[in-house]
Amino acid sequence: MKNILLLGATGSIGKSVLSVINENKSKLNLFGISLNNNINEATKIINELEPSFIYIEDNAALEDFINHNQSKDIIHLNGDKELKDLINHQEVDIIISAISGFAGLKATHLAASSGKKILLANKESIVTGGDLILPLAKENNSEIIPIDSEHNAIFQCLSGEKGIEDVQKITITASGGPFINKKLSDLKDVTKSDALNHPNWKMGSKISIDSATLVNKCLELIEAIYLFDLDEKYFDLVVHPQSIIHSIVTYVDGSSICQLSKPDMRIPIAHALSDENRLTIDFNTLDFTKLELSFQEFPRDRIEIQDIAREVCNKGGLLGTIFNAANEIAVESFLSEQIKFVEIYEVIYRTFDKCNLSNDLSLETINEADMLTRIEAQKVVKSLV
Repeated sequence: MKNILLLGATGSIGKSVLSVINENKSKLNLFGISLNNNINEATKIINELEPSFIYIEDNAALEDFINHNQSKDIIHLNGDKELKDLINHQEVDIIISAISGFAGLKATHLAASSGKKILLANKESIVTGGDLILPLAKENNSEIIPIDSEHNAIFQCLSGEKGIEDVQKITITASGGPFINKKLSDLKDVTKSDALNHPNWKMGSKISIDSATLVNKCLELIEAIYLFDLDEKYFDLVVHPQSIIHSIVTYVDGSSICQLSKPDMRIPIAHALSDENRLTIDFNTLDFTKLELSFQEFPRDRIEIQDIAREVCNKGGLLGTIFNAANEIAVESFLSEQIKFVEIYEVIYRTFDKCNLSNDLSLETINEADMLTRIEAQKVVKSLV
C-alpha cells in the first residue's frame, strides 16, 4: 500500500488523481491533501477517501473548515512549517505536485528535498525554478516523474533506453486548442467562452486559455529541457489535432517511438503511480481501424511566443519567471474581461522586453522577480484598457 500526499487536491489534475486512487484502493491510500480555499470540494474528498491530514493555505478557509468539520477525525494544518512537516512525514511514500501556476513553486521545492517520489504536474515550478529544484532533487535522491501527458509520454518512450545520447529529436504535440486552423487576425473578437471550449480536454480555466494561445506548449518546452537534460534544439513543437499521440522520441538509428492514448489525464497519472506492474483503470480503448492522425506545423503567426520560450531555455536565470508571470497576469486579465484574447500576446511580449533582472537565482530572487514582473504586466494591461 502506497501512501499518497496530494498537493492541489481540488484542481482538475487533483480530481484525476483521486479517480485513479478510487480505482486502486487496494494499492493506493490518500494519506493527505493540500488546497488553497475550496472547502466544499475538500469536504467531499474527506468523506469519500478519509485522508489523515489536510493542509489549507488560506487562513479564512481553514477557520471555516474547522467550524464545519469538528466531528471529522482529520488533522488540519496551516503555515509553511506544517506544510514542510507534512511533506517530510515518514509515512508519505509519494508526493503529487498538482497545484496550479506559480503558487506551486514553494511546495515543489519542499518536495524536492524530501527524498521521496514526486509526481509532477506543476510545470510552472520547473519553468521558474528548474535550476534550483532539479539539483536539489538529485542531491536528496528525490525521483521526479512527470504526469503532464506530453512529458509522461517522453518519459515512457525513453524507458529502458541506454541514455539520452541516443536521442536525435523529441516531438511534443499540441492539440491546437479551440482555435486550430484560425489565424491570429481572426481571433480579435473571440469570447472567454470560446477560448475555454477546448475540443479534446476538460481542464481548468488557466490551462485551457494557455492551450488556446499555445503558451502551454511553450511552458512545456521549457519544462522539458530541465526534466530530460537536453538542449532546446532537440525539441520540436507540432500541432496534432486528435491529441492521440502525446510525444514522439526519434533516435539516432532512425527509430521513432511514440506514446498513444485517448485524451485522459488519468492515463499518465496511473503510469506514474505504478511500480513493477501498471495500475488498472477504466479507459476508452483506441480503435486503430478508425484512427486518423494528422500533424501541422506550429502556427507561423504565433512563432514569436515559441521564440521567447527558446530564449528562456538558452539563457535561463530569471527569464522563466518573467515569462510565466507575464502570462499569468495576461490570462487573468483576459478571464476578467479586461483585455481581448489577442492582447494576451501583447502583454507577454511587452512585459518580457521591459523586464531586465539579474541572474542571481534563489527562492527569494524568483519570488521578487515574479512580483516585479506582475507589476510591470499590470501596467501593460492598464495601457490596453
